[in-house]
Amino acid sequence: MNPALWLLTPLLFLVLVGPRRRNALALVAAATVEVIVATVIAIGDVDPGADALLTTDATARLFLLVIDWAFVGVVVYAWNRARVDTTRPEASARRAYLGIAFLVAMNVVVIANHVLLAWLALEVTSLTAAPQITQASLPGSRGAAWRYLVFSIVGLGLASLGFWCLGHGGADGAHASMRFDVLAQTPAPTDDPWRDLGFALLVLGLGTKLGLAPMYSWLPETYDEAPAAVTAMLAAVQFNGTLVLLVRVLQIPGARDGVAGDALLVLGLASMAVSAGSILATRNIKRLVAYASINHAGVIAIGLGLGGEAAYGVLLYAVSNAFIKAILFLSIGHIEQHYQTKQMRDVGGLIKDLPYTGLFLMVGTFALLGFPPFGSFLGELLILSALAASGQMLVFAGFCAVIATTFIATGRSVFPMIWGESRIKATWSRQRLLPHLPKLVLLVALVMMGLYLPASFNTLFREVAASMGSR
Repeated sequence: MNPALWLLTPLLFLVLVGPRRRNALALVAAATVEVIVATVIAIGDVDPGADALLTTDATARLFLLVIDWAFVGVVVYAWNRARVDTTRPEASARRAYLGIAFLVAMNVVVIANHVLLAWLALEVTSLTAAPQITQASLPGSRGAAWRYLVFSIVGLGLASLGFWCLGHGGADGAHASMRFDVLAQTPAPTDDPWRDLGFALLVLGLGTKLGLAPMYSWLPETYDEAPAAVTAMLAAVQFNGTLVLLVRVLQIPGARDGVAGDALLVLGLASMAVSAGSILATRNIKRLVAYASINHAGVIAIGLGLGGEAAYGVLLYAVSNAFIKAILFLSIGHIEQHYQTKQMRDVGGLIKDLPYTGLFLMVGTFALLGFPPFGSFLGELLILSALAASGQMLVFAGFCAVIATTFIATGRSVFPMIWGESRIKATWSRQRLLPHLPKLVLLVALVMMGLYLPASFNTLFREVAASMGSR
């Protein structure tokens, strides 16, 4: 039996959803089982083969670890909120059902070996995420959910057209195989306009889901209006599931040649520029990290467009930022819970009033900005090095200018929240460490990627980087 089938077992936990007090706990149990299975597949002695529908190749094994560990951190946070306040939306049966369905569909995206299965599973994640964005106390969240859904449908629609063009071109014409492992082994035909169009549509369609310019406008509003756990789920989990699909496209020979590789460089730099300008203007901490997410998507797009030596750096950067965004958005959830605001000017003295939240916000911001010793620093350095080596000096200069602007704008806004004086005076009860333990686990992983990556994980990263090829 294909070991990937074990990733469907969380569906069994749907029967546990019922009494309000155990809904969030059922989701935690499902996520725990999923992360155990994903870890065994990733580092255990499991056949990395593929069948017609499912695969446990290096790409699947790496990103299973990323999305499932990030998801566990998110649902433990949601469970703690529901345990403290049973009226919270995290305690509802609807969100438990949707969360389990989202988790399984996201894992299917990662292990799918067929274009249609991966596309359908990613569509399911969008359909199950949209209702979770809405909050009864925030009227604007319903509009944000609809905008997210519309952009998701448009983006995936463009991607489906891209896959159709990809199948229509090539040596086998319209009957070309749509299995990823077969596509990755098929030599690139010369002068095939259908393939070029297909790759361009796939970059634009999947770029919409990733939040790349020019189709990014859904992201800041959605991340701002959604509950903190759902925002972290979208930023750390769904983003990386979509990235897997784009990586599998780029594993096809010839994918970076021509318009697709150039489009990734242009869209990446444009996304970074848009992000920097928006970070300068915003005063909302949640939107600031949302705009930083667009910046991260831009950096990843540039690295993917380069390929070659940048591939390893892209993987380090993407995995690191999955954990960074989970840490930051969950910390912002604690801030919003206590201060009842997301306005940065109204929050201060976090390191004194909410020491664990302040500590994780501080460390998460350092990682967000690419400080050593975090994996994001090494990943960004490798991408910059590949840019310089490739002779893309205009992109290199723009990259450095935008990074410097983002650094200054983020620091001047976030650091006063940690060490400054708060305008909201209140007496806080002592913070407990337990709700923050998932963030501590993710933080340890971040530091390990920057200082010492165990040999088995390093081999996994290098296998995936090698499969992404070069330009």
